[in-house]
Amino acid sequence: MHGVKTGHALLLLALVTLGLAISAIEPFDRTTWWLEIAPVLLAAAVMGATWRRFPLTPLVTLLIALHAGILMLGGHYTYARVPLGDWVRDAFELQRNPYDRLGHFAQGFVPALVAREILLRTSPLRPGKWLAFLVACVALAISACYEFVEWWSAVIGGAAAEDFLGTQGDPWDTQWDMFLALLGAVAAQLGLARTQDRQIAALREPERVP
Repeated sequence: MHGVKTGHALLLLALVTLGLAISAIEPFDRTTWWLEIAPVLLAAAVMGATWRRFPLTPLVTLLIALHAGILMLGGHYTYARVPLGDWVRDAFELQRNPYDRLGHFAQGFVPALVAREILLRTSPLRPGKWLAFLVACVALAISACYEFVEWWSAVIGGAAAEDFLGTQGDPWDTQWDMFLALLGAVAAQLGLARTQDRQIAALREPERVP
């Protein structure tokens, strides 16, 4: 059981590392790239340091890798210039590139399931309304902290931080970011809570002796 989980994690780590290397090739703005991929490096370091004693479920590990891909793509092009977002904007006749909206939805979706897993495995909390509420609060807190980072980047970098902010002229961008993170946290719990519960239960099962 443990070996399979480790192999699953190593494969995803290799794919994320490859994606990170590709995203680092001539990004639109090197400073923005570093700011956007910093959470990827932080997550990799934390997971690497804790994996042996606290391996995450395959579901959460996969979602973290997918979130890393979203961040790396946004870091390479900057969120307002991601080609996929341009295609969606043109196809649906939108006024702005919506890729950053996807990024902030994922910023609620993935951390919510990470927080849910940690709470279920390390606290007396059990699946239910209070857990769902606390997980949504954690996701919103993470989103708010990220908005603080964007604010401080703007104060320090001035106009140079505009690509990292990615507001695209929207005065309500911060509110949209946090609202989408909340929607992501709710959607994650509604859609994947049962799958996560089954995988957590499998982690708790003692290894079978042949």
